[in-house]
This record gives sequence, structure tokens and C-alpha cells, in this order.
Amino acid sequence: MFDWTDLDKFIISFFIILPIVTIIHQFGHFFFAKLFGGSLDMEIGTGKKLFKVGRLQFNRVYFYDAWCQFSDLKYSNRLTRSIVYAGGSIFNLSSILIVNAFILMREIEPTLYTYQFAYFSFYYVFFSLYPIYYSNGHPSDGRAIFDTWKKGRPDSDPLN
Repeated sequence: MFDWTDLDKFIISFFIILPIVTIIHQFGHFFFAKLFGGSLDMEIGTGKKLFKVGRLQFNRVYFYDAWCQFSDLKYSNRLTRSIVYAGGSIFNLSSILIVNAFILMREIEPTLYTYQFAYFSFYYVFFSLYPIYYSNGHPSDGRAIFDTWKKGRPDSDPLN
């Protein structure tokens, strides 16, 4: 049961762990876009810009939403574009495996925060790969992959 003594755990989970999971997801897209010769602009959060480091921008509401857009890939085909779309989920799943490996090797202790890290990571994987169009008309990563294989590229491409 949640009570006032859990407020600190909520704040840490929501304002630190969730944004870390978001950044890992976005860097998955970044990694694969770079691997295939593209470049990527990323925004973490929504609202007014807080600061920008290279092509990575942090916005005032940093814990809510994220966005990225890649330019034309040097190696662009259905497979490479699909890998870029899936890159965030690949990195989220990999991060879960890495954290669990450290727990199994007893390098870190299992805590509420490692549990919430895994939970938020699975949440990101599920909802990014769920093949839908969001209310703003942009496809989820899963929908972008589906449309890429069906039509050659998504109708409304958030990553390009």
C-alpha cells in the first residue's frame, strides 16, 4: 500500500529512474542510426528547452516523453530502418539483462529501484513496440517497423 513514507521512492522512481530508462531508449535509436551512417536529433522531455548538448536537447518536463529524428541513412533499406526503430527497445532489453547480470554476480543488490528500472524498461519496450498511431499521428516504433515492411516507410515517420 502506498502512503506518505513512500513519497521519496516515488520521486526517485519517477524523476530519476524513468528518465534514465528514456535516455537509454533514445540512445538505442541513436546508436543504430549512427551505425548505418545517419545522424539523429533527440529531445528528452517536453516543454521549453532547458539545455542542449550537441544533438541532444533536454526540455523542462524532462521526465515526460521523448522524441528523435534521424536523417537519411547511408545504408537505408527496410532492415536497417527497422533496426533503428527497434534500437530503443533493443537497448532497454539489453539494459535489463545487464542489471540482472550484475545482481546475479552479486555486484549490485536487488532493490526497489532495480525492480522499477526493469519495470519501466519493460513498459517502454511494450508500448514502443505496440503497433499503433499516437494521437499526434506519429507511429509507435512497432507501427513504424510494420509500415516500413508493408509500405517501404511509415506514413508519419517520427524518426525521419
